[in-house]
Amino acid sequence: MAHEREIAEEQEFLDLALGALDHMRQGARSLRDSAAVANMRGAGDLVERDVVMGTALQRLDQLAIGDQSLFFGRIDYQANGNGNGNGHGDTYHVGRLAVSDEALNPLVIDWRAPVAAAFYRATGVESLGLSRRRHVAIRANEVLGVEDEYFADANGELDLPEDAVRSATEEGLIEGGLALGGPGALLAALGRARTGRMGDIIATIQGEQDEIIRSPLAGVVLVQGGPGTGKTAVALHRAAYLLFTHRATLERQGVLVVGPNPLFLNYIENVLPSLGESGVTLSTIAGLVTNVEVTAVDSEEVDELKGDRRMAKVLARALATRERPLRHDVEIPVGRAIAVLRAGYTKEAVERARRRPGNHNQRRSAVGRELATRLAHEYHERFAHEALEETNAVGELADLIRATPQFKEALQRIWPRLSGQELLHDLLGAPALLKAAGKDLLSEHEIEVLFRPRFQSLDEIAWTKADAALIDEARVLVGPRRRPRPLPKPEEPGLLAGVDLDAYSGSHRAAALREAQRLAVVQSQELDEAEFVTYGHIAVDEAQDLSPMELRVLKRRDLTGSMTIVGDMAQATTASSASSWDALLETLTPRRPPKRVDLTVSYRTPEEVLNFSAATLVAAAPDLVPPRPVRRAGTQPIVKLVRPEEFAHALLDVTRSEIDAVAPGRVAVIVAGARVDEMVATLRAGGLEAVDPRDQDSKGLAADLVVLAAEGANGLEFDAVVVVEPGQIANRGARGAEGPTPRGLRTLYVAMTRPTRRLAVVACQELPSTLR
Repeated sequence: MAHEREIAEEQEFLDLALGALDHMRQGARSLRDSAAVANMRGAGDLVERDVVMGTALQRLDQLAIGDQSLFFGRIDYQANGNGNGNGHGDTYHVGRLAVSDEALNPLVIDWRAPVAAAFYRATGVESLGLSRRRHVAIRANEVLGVEDEYFADANGELDLPEDAVRSATEEGLIEGGLALGGPGALLAALGRARTGRMGDIIATIQGEQDEIIRSPLAGVVLVQGGPGTGKTAVALHRAAYLLFTHRATLERQGVLVVGPNPLFLNYIENVLPSLGESGVTLSTIAGLVTNVEVTAVDSEEVDELKGDRRMAKVLARALATRERPLRHDVEIPVGRAIAVLRAGYTKEAVERARRRPGNHNQRRSAVGRELATRLAHEYHERFAHEALEETNAVGELADLIRATPQFKEALQRIWPRLSGQELLHDLLGAPALLKAAGKDLLSEHEIEVLFRPRFQSLDEIAWTKADAALIDEARVLVGPRRRPRPLPKPEEPGLLAGVDLDAYSGSHRAAALREAQRLAVVQSQELDEAEFVTYGHIAVDEAQDLSPMELRVLKRRDLTGSMTIVGDMAQATTASSASSWDALLETLTPRRPPKRVDLTVSYRTPEEVLNFSAATLVAAAPDLVPPRPVRRAGTQPIVKLVRPEEFAHALLDVTRSEIDAVAPGRVAVIVAGARVDEMVATLRAGGLEAVDPRDQDSKGLAADLVVLAAEGANGLEFDAVVVVEPGQIANRGARGAEGPTPRGLRTLYVAMTRPTRRLAVVACQELPSTLR
């Protein structure tokens, strides 16, 4: 237990650092205000204002930490142990951003700075030059607790305070109250009530996680970790660390964080800003596919089939059937004569276009030009005596032919201009096209289940997330439908006159160029829906649930080959999940051998919950080893098996008990997806304020009591969880009386490992054998 003297010491330092932080904010505000009222006389002044204002606003954004704690730890180096050889035994407070006093003396160092690495990596065996590591628990700018760990020097001596108990464990940690053999402050933090958003994760990083976070930018880092091992913390922390370390590169190239569903993104969206980084793109896979709103859900059989890698070839074949010559000649009126577009001409043009590089819509223009030019030459030869200068005459005639309704209609039949949505809609709505494109790839039954009736308009279609991945694939094949057009902006003559842009350097030159572009006639930067934004680093959470077609969406957004992929194959719950990490990497085809790291310690999920769930994990994924827990909740999971007529009363009774036990924390009732609305109604009828967090009008995950589909619970955490009818969840994907399926058991495993404190099971149907 921390001494009052040490708490007071840290509180005094916290007050000093907060005052310095306020001074830094005031300086940034003054800079911003001075730029806002500055007199602008020319481009040089505009450039200066651009730089100053941008710098000030960015700094204010960095300094906005809200109610998050300013620092969370302190490291004391031994004499000559701080890596710089100055022999002073330096002390550093480690926090979410760097803070200096008015004289620019550092008070708090950024957690991403190299000197802070020892806070996470030091052990009793490898002290990394530390004499002491202190964990500081802060809430609402008040120091609540302090815990110290001491490390022996090269001679095995411990530099302890006079009143410390001088006895050490084998790992070099002090017993007797000053240290608990590990980060006790961390374990206390993990036992705090959930808030509905992912809590601050800086202080939860341990050695094995920190090594992953600080891995080089290049290449793929694959992280396998069971429940509570900090997979999400690793992915988000690594994104922030890379942005800090490679800012110049990644601010230009961008960082993308991909989550499994919108609920999960809402859960983590405040984490990166709390780490001092903003501007990161957060999205689901479907969210990366622009102009496609996901409003429907496929059956599991259809979802699995649409996610299969075979669909890439099916789409390519479907597009090839749309590139076809005319069967009959077409007459096109040109002036007072008729030009005949012969079927043979179109066959030759189509064959040549198929051999050309480029996407479908690009090659369509070549087909149109070739056919129109051929007809123009024929027309010109017939009326050569009336022609003007030959080249101009042929070119004008070709343009005239291309503008006729008859030629446009014929070209649309030969080589139609398509969008990704149109190609997929045409494919799924035409049994003959499905059969032709799926020949030797899809079975008759698969063709039958893929078919769906055509709609009059694309706006009427209820797309699914599997459709989104297929549309993305189709867009690569068809290409953009339009080219960017110049959007002229009013010029201001003379404003840049006399300004030498080469006189500026670095960020000032970049600002000068931006100002010059702002004042000039520019090209529209808006992307066609078939053009993709790429990123310098991509972090993917719950990657085990991505289908091969979704992985292809991700691969297209990869600019440099730098990825962080985290997940747990034991929690692969979607119909189209990858069968293994090797299968996933085969689809992504990394440019260099990936680095795989297994997280072996569960910091958040208590021992009682992991032990209770272990049999289900063995049945679902016998090759995987469960993580080792470091926490005990003090209560064993509860199983309440009742008669059907007693079910509603039992559910209400258990849920109330869990709410009371973890207040002011949060409780989740997890059930098979088809019964979410039923459970919400049952709980509300019993007087409990249960919400479906997907409801836009609800509090979402911030509500005290939520009802979740087991299929959508990946990555979320709650203080207490009530799992309803585990047998139904375990039978997910079963056909007839087949019984529990591996995917169903994995889904049940996910549901049971969501709590950080308490777990209960309520059922009136037979329990899976793993829970008996």
